[in-house]
Amino acid sequence: MALLLQLRTVTGLRGKADRIAKAVFRGLSFYTRVLENCEDEARFDETFRWPVASNIDGNEILEIQVFNYSKVFTNRLIGTFQMVLQKVVEEGQVEVTDTLIDDNNSAIQTSISIEIRYQALDGTVGAWNDKEFLETPSVHSEGDGRYPLETDSLLSSHQQGLDISPGKSNQQSAERSFRRAGKGVFSAMKLGKTRPSRDDHRKQDEPAVLEAEDLDRKALLQGLEPDTISLASVTAVTTNVSNKRSKPDIKMEPSAGRPMDYQISITIIEARQLVGLNMDPMVCVEVGEEKKYTSMKESTNCPYYNEYFVFDFHVPPDVMFDKIIKLSVIHSKNLLRSGTLVGSFKMDVGTVYTQPEHQFYHKWAILSDPEDLTAGLKGYLKCDIAVVGKGDNIKTPHKANETEDDDIEGNLLLPDGVPPERQWARFYIKIYRAEGLPRMNTSIMANVKKALIGENKDLVDPYVQVFFAGQKGKTSIQKSTYEPLWNEQIIFTEMFPPLCKRIKIQIRDSDKVNDVAIGTHFIDLRKISNEGDKGFLPTFGPAWVNMYGSTRNYTLMDEHQELNEGLGEGVSFRARLLMSLAVEILDTTNPEINSSTEVQVEQATSVADNCTGKMEEFFLFGAFLEATMIDRKIGDKPINFEVTIGNYGNQIDGMSKPILRRKKEGGDGNEEESELLQNSSEDEGDEDGEMVSVSSSQPMKPLVTDRNYFHLPYFEKKPCIYIKSWWQDQRRRLYNANIMDKIADKLEEGLNDVQEMIKTEKPHPERRLRGVLEELSSGCLHFVTLADKDQHHSSRTRLDRERLKSCMRELENMGQQATTLRSQVKKNTMKDKLKLVQNFLQKLRFLADEPQHTIPDIFIWMMSNNKRIAYARVPSKDILYSIVDEEMGKDCAKVKTIFLKLPGKRGFGPAGWTVQAKMEIYLWLGLNKQRKDFLSGLPCGFEEKKTSRGQNLPSFPPISLLYTKKQVFQLRAHMYQARSLFAADSSGLSDPFARVFFISQSQCTEVLNETLCPTWDQLLVFDNVELYGEAHEMRDDPPIIVIEIYDQDTVGKADFMGRTFAKPVVKMSDEQYCPPRFPPQLEYYQIYRGNSTAGDLLAAFELLQIGPGGKSDLPPIDGPTDMDRGPILPVPLGIRPVLSKYRVEVLFWGLRDLKRVNLAQVDRPRVDIECAGKGVQSALIQNYKKNPNFSTLVKWFEVDLPENELLHPPLNIRVVDCRAFGRYTLVGSHAVSSLRKFIYRPPDKKAQHWNMTGEIVVNMEPEVPIKKMETMVKLEANSDAVVKVDVSEEEKERKKKKKKGGGGAGEEVEEEEPDDSMLDWWSKYFASIETMKEQLRQQEAAAAEAEEKEEMEMAEGSKAQAKNKEKSKAPKDDKKKKQQSAPELPEKKNKPRIDELKVFNKELETEFDNFEDWLHTFNLLRGKIGDNDDNATEEERIVGRFKGSICVYKMPLPDDITKEAGYDPNFGMFQGIPSNDPINVLVRVYVVRATDLHPADINGKADPYIAIKLGKTDIKDKENYISKQLNPVFGKSFDIEATFPMESMLTVAVYDWDLVGTDDLIGETKIDLENRYYSKHRATCGVSQTYSIHGYNTWRDPMKPSQILSKLCKDGKVDGPHYGPGGRVKVANRVFTGPTEIEDENGQKKQTDEHLALAVLRHWEDIPWAGCKLVPEHVETRPLLNPDKPGIEQGRLEMWVDMFPMDMPAPGPAIDISPRKPKKYELRVIVWNTDEVVLEDDDYFTGEKSSDIFVRGWLKGQQEDKQDTDVHYHSLTGEGNFNWRYIFPFDYLMAEEKIVISKKESMFSWDETEYKIPARLTLQVWDADHFSADDFLGAIELDLNRFPRGAKTSKQCSLEMVTNEAELPMISIFKQKRVKGWWPFVARDENDELEVTGKVEAELHLLTAEEAEKSPAGLARNEPDPLEKPNRPDTSFIWFLNPLKSIKYLICTRYKWLIIKIVLALLLLVMVALFLYSMPGYMVKKLLGA
Repeated sequence: MALLLQLRTVTGLRGKADRIAKAVFRGLSFYTRVLENCEDEARFDETFRWPVASNIDGNEILEIQVFNYSKVFTNRLIGTFQMVLQKVVEEGQVEVTDTLIDDNNSAIQTSISIEIRYQALDGTVGAWNDKEFLETPSVHSEGDGRYPLETDSLLSSHQQGLDISPGKSNQQSAERSFRRAGKGVFSAMKLGKTRPSRDDHRKQDEPAVLEAEDLDRKALLQGLEPDTISLASVTAVTTNVSNKRSKPDIKMEPSAGRPMDYQISITIIEARQLVGLNMDPMVCVEVGEEKKYTSMKESTNCPYYNEYFVFDFHVPPDVMFDKIIKLSVIHSKNLLRSGTLVGSFKMDVGTVYTQPEHQFYHKWAILSDPEDLTAGLKGYLKCDIAVVGKGDNIKTPHKANETEDDDIEGNLLLPDGVPPERQWARFYIKIYRAEGLPRMNTSIMANVKKALIGENKDLVDPYVQVFFAGQKGKTSIQKSTYEPLWNEQIIFTEMFPPLCKRIKIQIRDSDKVNDVAIGTHFIDLRKISNEGDKGFLPTFGPAWVNMYGSTRNYTLMDEHQELNEGLGEGVSFRARLLMSLAVEILDTTNPEINSSTEVQVEQATSVADNCTGKMEEFFLFGAFLEATMIDRKIGDKPINFEVTIGNYGNQIDGMSKPILRRKKEGGDGNEEESELLQNSSEDEGDEDGEMVSVSSSQPMKPLVTDRNYFHLPYFEKKPCIYIKSWWQDQRRRLYNANIMDKIADKLEEGLNDVQEMIKTEKPHPERRLRGVLEELSSGCLHFVTLADKDQHHSSRTRLDRERLKSCMRELENMGQQATTLRSQVKKNTMKDKLKLVQNFLQKLRFLADEPQHTIPDIFIWMMSNNKRIAYARVPSKDILYSIVDEEMGKDCAKVKTIFLKLPGKRGFGPAGWTVQAKMEIYLWLGLNKQRKDFLSGLPCGFEEKKTSRGQNLPSFPPISLLYTKKQVFQLRAHMYQARSLFAADSSGLSDPFARVFFISQSQCTEVLNETLCPTWDQLLVFDNVELYGEAHEMRDDPPIIVIEIYDQDTVGKADFMGRTFAKPVVKMSDEQYCPPRFPPQLEYYQIYRGNSTAGDLLAAFELLQIGPGGKSDLPPIDGPTDMDRGPILPVPLGIRPVLSKYRVEVLFWGLRDLKRVNLAQVDRPRVDIECAGKGVQSALIQNYKKNPNFSTLVKWFEVDLPENELLHPPLNIRVVDCRAFGRYTLVGSHAVSSLRKFIYRPPDKKAQHWNMTGEIVVNMEPEVPIKKMETMVKLEANSDAVVKVDVSEEEKERKKKKKKGGGGAGEEVEEEEPDDSMLDWWSKYFASIETMKEQLRQQEAAAAEAEEKEEMEMAEGSKAQAKNKEKSKAPKDDKKKKQQSAPELPEKKNKPRIDELKVFNKELETEFDNFEDWLHTFNLLRGKIGDNDDNATEEERIVGRFKGSICVYKMPLPDDITKEAGYDPNFGMFQGIPSNDPINVLVRVYVVRATDLHPADINGKADPYIAIKLGKTDIKDKENYISKQLNPVFGKSFDIEATFPMESMLTVAVYDWDLVGTDDLIGETKIDLENRYYSKHRATCGVSQTYSIHGYNTWRDPMKPSQILSKLCKDGKVDGPHYGPGGRVKVANRVFTGPTEIEDENGQKKQTDEHLALAVLRHWEDIPWAGCKLVPEHVETRPLLNPDKPGIEQGRLEMWVDMFPMDMPAPGPAIDISPRKPKKYELRVIVWNTDEVVLEDDDYFTGEKSSDIFVRGWLKGQQEDKQDTDVHYHSLTGEGNFNWRYIFPFDYLMAEEKIVISKKESMFSWDETEYKIPARLTLQVWDADHFSADDFLGAIELDLNRFPRGAKTSKQCSLEMVTNEAELPMISIFKQKRVKGWWPFVARDENDELEVTGKVEAELHLLTAEEAEKSPAGLARNEPDPLEKPNRPDTSFIWFLNPLKSIKYLICTRYKWLIIKIVLALLLLVMVALFLYSMPGYMVKKLLGA
């Protein structure tokens, strides 16, 4: 639906002026172009089009205003014309000529002539008579040879609705909201992105029309900073300027399908609640095809493993993320039997990768049995799963004592949003039929057969295979057919929602020799379902899916076979498949249900032919306007282009069908289609004159452009193609996707703008963001209105309806959120809001991706000599036509620049970076019946050339276009400089030159040798550039310029280094060369090399039209300014930046770690610094081995730099080695790309932020015992607290945790009075870890809270939403609160205080900015060696490091700086730096422990030991390796003497010990000690929290706090320290207070200032000027890396380093951090009695139920030493008396609450392995059997640290004690020492319910080893301390004592029937015997007749 207005002329104007007209309808206004100097008549001849979403009402009004246009002042209104549209609505088309009225509503002479047409929804209303549309030039009044409609072809048609750039600046005020719908034309013409940011001097974006207010402001603003430049990101260049061109894509290389490194690490910690009795479980971990097993744990339902597995893969991401991770628990597997599956859990790798940090940490997987759907859950498995790609760094949460009793339900291994109760569901995938299959001519036999028998069969036997969640199903094989019909359904049974994201559907060709894929399609379940409360289950189709893959050239071996497997982007259409998918949730209670999860295949009913939509005829038209940059490698054979859509247009396959149609149609619709076409072809014939598709251009010989490229001579004659094709009409799907895509494009562009503004520090980015949000919300609401009118036609599938609903909901929601957000955007909230808006963008892109395909994509192939060379793929939705503008594809009827690329693998790596061809192509795809304006978007000024048949038919498509209009231009490329280019030579530098391509011309800049930051400063002039088409279109829409950067090599071809695009600023011959557009400004263009960025180019481009007066009219080019450059023109003055004088001072400190160059060692290196052509050289290092430091520290040079800091060229650091005979070799180089951090800005004396006048008292008060005040910070000096004025965040954190109290370690101290002798370094360490975890928890909680608040705020806009949110949030919150408050209570009481240290869960460097406070380290990189070096990581290219610093400042400096006391002019800005002479240092390395090491041995373990290397010292601690441990505790310190600077790089490595062969490196970490040593942060020895002179917390530094403080004050020129009475100290103007006494070992108190000094040191950052944070006493966590697996962490090491200069007093001995030795304990368990044990046996004689009870017990993990009581035979009541004692000696680590056992893993093990396991006592009750195996009756497991107190009597003992642990009081045997009571034995019954199977009365007594020696006790009932024999009733001999009773029992009850049966049998037997005995006698008698 649209309203079209053709504004023809305005006549009767007065005077001579520039005229402009404006048309307004429904609030959307369009401007015409400006007609300059017209007198009485203004001939506009422009057409405007308003797409309308709802029918036009007869009384709506159209208004047209005519103005006199002024460049400077307001446009003056001449008159207005208004028209009611009633007649237009009725007739559809009206022509009007009428007079205008002025402001006073009186008519004036001026009249206007217009024509209006109204096109209703179906496009039928209003006769489109040929006269209006195809008016021939002769009829046209001026005969100017162009079609009126094509002239401006709706210049403005792309303006309305969503396509509006916010055009004008928004700097008037942010609130003046963006005027809806853009200010006319200029929104279309903006160059690059709309950049209100550059309003002040918008040179190139000045549009044709500016509103007056804008101009007035412009005039005022001119002349602000002449060279503010936008650091444009790529988008600036490639963004659409106006409406006839669309964006080119800048990234070239395909990223999909390239293999990458991945590592999956899985830790299996433990399992709980496994279903089954007395099992021996082990876990099988399976990723893809690989399987690994844990060890087996015997007879337990809750095994503890803590085993770590690593899987390494090198595959493409798609393959990786589809792999399934499967965890299964198997019961009693051994060598002979495979074991039975208890339960398993499946998830795909992609799900893990999308988690935050790519990992699940300490989560419980729910196990279920795939064989039995009704069974419910089979147990839980606790594990960590992490997936690491190259370069991802994983932050593992810090591992400390895992004491928190796990809340299983709250930590399930499921992604967010998946309900914990997953149900079983059936996935029905129905496969109906396929069409368009290629010949799979793989069997040569087929040809032989054909030759012999002559039967012409289809050469393919297709079947479909579906993969889902690790299972696969396949249909039957249809023999020999290109159009197979299956009508089958494949049924998968899987948990819902599944944790596997994609279903893979593959059509394969069955063949005995090789069974290959024809095409693959993935269905993403997230796109076909919606999990919200108004969501829907996955559903799909019935719909066609298109499959793409390799080309259809039928060779025997297909080199692109991988593409058919779904790896990488398909390069050709393969087939389409009709399928559908449905899901039903199973009701597992239903008994009929088939409980197997095997894949099933059944027949399915076929679907009606029209179910996928009505067959429509589509028309595709394309015109090739340019084909340049064709790679010379292709050769100069004739080249042509082929366009295909599906199989239509495909030259090879077009004929593979019997030709049913009379048209020669390239393609293969199915049979009924063909008939349908035949019937309709008669009437079409009349109209089209039998239109045959032309799908490829004529072959042409290419012409040479330059050394690398050809071009095709498409000058005035442009070839065209057109194809008719038939598809089901499902355009609506694509339309909706297009609307959303356009909103998203708009949003992305806006966001790029905002980021650009932030990056270049433009004012008011927040205003731009508000504008972006406003656009977004209006766009979203617009979508809702447009999509709402969706017709409900029959072929819409359920997914279409549901998707539409959910898209409308989402967008409406997003619109509201955007509005709410807009009001919240402030300067300070900018960054966070930007993130939220990024999420909108991702969501939009996700929603816009339509899963149900319709029309296949279009492929454009370049053929040379009939060989396919390169291709481009254009999605059909991008070029689909619609009468509603928002629905139109973004490239439909536009000229798009397309770069062709190589297919498949050939395009990987450098081959894919070169452009195969650059094409300007125009495409239009739509229904054949809407074909009339398919040419409307082409540049105007052409004539159509048709085939002879279609000569006189108006609507017949042309086969070529002949341009009659030609404009001549001159292009000036101002190439100023490039920066941060790629190092292409082995020297680490490049010899870059740039090559500029425009149309078919190319020119090069000069080559600059040996630089990565060339300043070419060169103007390239392209003369006589011929462009075809109308002049005014060129102005808005120039073609793009391609700039390629190459590296010149002396031999061979230049290397490609990167590419970028630009759009020139255009000046027409009738325009002035003056501001604001000219001269153009330099812009930054991002250079790309493949998909990665490779620097920036600073340049400007202008395209100047050469008018009738020739070149003399062009602005002059200032000739060469410096004659020595010869003919090279420099960039002219108005464009090059303004320079001023800067001084660059360089601090040369030294060189480190220089590697060999060409096998020779570096001996006499020197550093050259260069910036903008000037530079300085360091002193020569005479002998690098002896002393790698420089003798002269500071040098400087002066240089002219641009005033604008963003334009500063990079500074290059090069290191050369001076060899004999004056030769130099380059060692390596480094480019400092941004000097900004090195620019010195003199401090502004007026705005002093330190208040230097009065004193600021940092007062300290005695501790308030219970109420902790908000500002309290513990300084913990003998519990005197300190209250500080400004509490830093971190301290608040620390204080909070203090309240909460430690965790594990704390409890340990509670039990035993905090006696100092008990405490050691580890107590401190564990307390600190608790603290750190608490902090992390709080940060997370705070973040979550903030997020919630944010969400709430956002939801305010939509109240309904807020309600839902609260509902869903509430239960979660409660749970959280419970969790948080529960543990706090017990811990609050008398928490003993342990001094803590700071545990950093990362390297110290990251916390303190690499210790580069004044000494910076620059990595020197070598260049490239060989070609495969492209993917070398930065690490591999490092050849050494330069240490030094740079200071840049504008000359001259203010005097007060140089006049300061003690200013040494030799050091310039680097005052007060230490000397760099060699210095001897004692380095003390403490290694605490390693976590998560990568397994190095086959058994999935490692035997790690530490190796330390520093200079010549190499320590390998090989004898102390730790056997089979991946989390070893080393607890060692090493002392090394070193000399800085020679030995300053410390390497701490962890090796794996091997008995045979060399030891393998697991990982290593490198620490630069020198930077630490010299840093102002004082990283030599951490400052502890308190000062004490004895005990576990002894002060480690040889200097006392007071000495350190005085030194710091002296160095920093700070006044102080002044100690005053009453515990006060004053430093500068800060006063600190604190305690002044200290106790020595003997408890004597002495006076001391140390506590005060320490208080100052701990807050040193608050001291004015000199202050900075000092490194606290700490432990840092460093990742271990292995050079063979770059970028992937191999584990982490916790350690710290102390350094002490040797010329100072020696430090004390190292702290002892050796691991705590486990304490020896003995646990004595006396089993007194049992009761109510279930009775298992029936007595043989008496038949009574009884059991032969015995009790078995062991300490967890020590099943080998299990102990059994004797048997209590024949218990009739379940009572058993034992009085039996078990004795379990064990070693126990108090801090970690683990038992330590050492045992050999197997008989083959070399040594014992230490295991740490939780302390759990297991008691089991059994029924003894003499002959068969004993029966297990029940068990109880007690965690010795927290178990329920035993019941007083057997009666009170119940199941509650096991199930309801949370609410019972728990006790620890380590505190209680002795416990007695009753506990229940439990087991699971048939229904998996827990039931009590007995009760045991036991007594637990814990003794230390010493106590046990003093009071020994015997095992069982033995001496010493024997137990009395139990008094057991003699039930076992009952029959002996009471024989009568027994007999009675035997006869009467037990054997009654048996006896009766025996008696009867005996009687029978007697009868038979008698019979046989007397028989013969009777016989004789009878015979003889006696």
